[in-house]
Amino acid sequence: MKVLLIYPNINSQVGFNFGVVFISAVLKKHGHETKLINLNEKLGNLPDDNEIKRIIEEYNPQLIGFSAVTTQYQYALKIAKFIKSFCDIPIACGGVHSTMVPEEVIEEECFNYVCVGECEEAVLELADKIEQGADTTRIGNIWAKSNGKVISNNVRALPKLTDLPRKDYGIFDFQKMIDAEGGWVRMMTSRGCPFKCTYCFNHSIVERYKDETGSSTKDLNYIRRHSVDDIIDEIEYLLNKYNNITTFIFDDDVFTSSKTYLKEFCEKYQKAVKVPFVANAHIRAFDDERAKMLKDAGCMIIKFGLESGSERIRKDILKRPMTNEDIIRAFESAHKFDLHTSAFVMFGLPHETREEILETVKLLATIKPGRFRWSIFYPFPRTVAYEISKKGNFINFDKMNALDNFTDDTCLDFGEEHNLFIAKLQRTIPWYVNMYCNDSSKEMYSILINMIEKIPSDVWENIKDFTMPFDKEISKQLKQANVENYAIKYNSFTAVNSKWDR
Repeated sequence: MKVLLIYPNINSQVGFNFGVVFISAVLKKHGHETKLINLNEKLGNLPDDNEIKRIIEEYNPQLIGFSAVTTQYQYALKIAKFIKSFCDIPIACGGVHSTMVPEEVIEEECFNYVCVGECEEAVLELADKIEQGADTTRIGNIWAKSNGKVISNNVRALPKLTDLPRKDYGIFDFQKMIDAEGGWVRMMTSRGCPFKCTYCFNHSIVERYKDETGSSTKDLNYIRRHSVDDIIDEIEYLLNKYNNITTFIFDDDVFTSSKTYLKEFCEKYQKAVKVPFVANAHIRAFDDERAKMLKDAGCMIIKFGLESGSERIRKDILKRPMTNEDIIRAFESAHKFDLHTSAFVMFGLPHETREEILETVKLLATIKPGRFRWSIFYPFPRTVAYEISKKGNFINFDKMNALDNFTDDTCLDFGEEHNLFIAKLQRTIPWYVNMYCNDSSKEMYSILINMIEKIPSDVWENIKDFTMPFDKEISKQLKQANVENYAIKYNSFTAVNSKWDR
């Protein structure tokens, strides 16, 4: 049978959905046909209602499946409601949002099924039973409706990665994505994360699987890895099939957590692949030995999630038990081996003060990463951080439903003064970092920041868009004068140190 998959990903990066490509691969392996509507304006004009209707009527699928994160859910819901206005094809919704709040998603009339957790096997079973005309209300991982009643089925055991076929890259216009990303290709060597950060959904998913499968944490086997040989084989497949690949990005939550796996990977990658790569590391799973292995293997950028420079915020709000000394030490190890470092930070957290946000700024100025990226905290439903935000009466739910990303604005309300500070920082945080880390330009950035902070909210709304072109011009002048600085580059939430802007 034909299955149409829809991936809403607007006002975001080009992105890549690992769930979609695995589900498509499993369906195709068992004789089904798949097609994808990939909704991202960076890859082309977004289809309007008439175009979506035309695609569906021409393809004539027997099942339509959405994959959506929380910030894209309202867009997915809008499209699903439109589809139901002209046809009665069953629609399933999966992804992180559906996994976290399936009881809310299944209440929508446009969704016949909700997919919870890792659903490669579940979607295959659903497609088989729809094709056979069999009962579809008792499928593990799938919530369904029967005579107006919701039937919530438990999740099944997590799939073994060795049982899954190679990802179906072809369901995306993958060459177009490679070109749009400047030759960067995303991969994952594993699933799962050992940490329990409050803003992440991992802890909630683990508890659901433990409760519904009756497994212990050990027996659940949440953290699973593809073999290094399989990853190398997949890389070689991509290099042979597609053009212009310049960099691989390993998006694993913590690529460096297993030193044994990392050692094997680095040794084999160095021998087989001549393309540089980027990977995520954890501050507490990084040292000189790991840094050297990565550098020798061709690692170009190593990325760390810091989130906050305030130890109180990390400890009490985020549950990230690492000290600033740990962070400094990890960056020193990376820089010792000439690894370009990337730091991720967020602000606008519940119970976070202005002074604690500035601790984040000052930590960035101390560690001097090659680049840093910032976001504004977004409370994903069913996470601990969501409950902290809700209990503190910080969430503006109307604004939360209207946001389609977590880089442009906050859906938390801290009062007019702090809200305005966050809005201004979203546009100018590199200026604050430059003020603290660079004596040569400190006075200039101090003057700029002093001016920015005096601007009232109504005026700021009218002039905020000037910051990026202005930053580009002053950074150009500083670079010509050989003055080190962070400049906004690539997008509105990334700053690169001029020393690494090669």
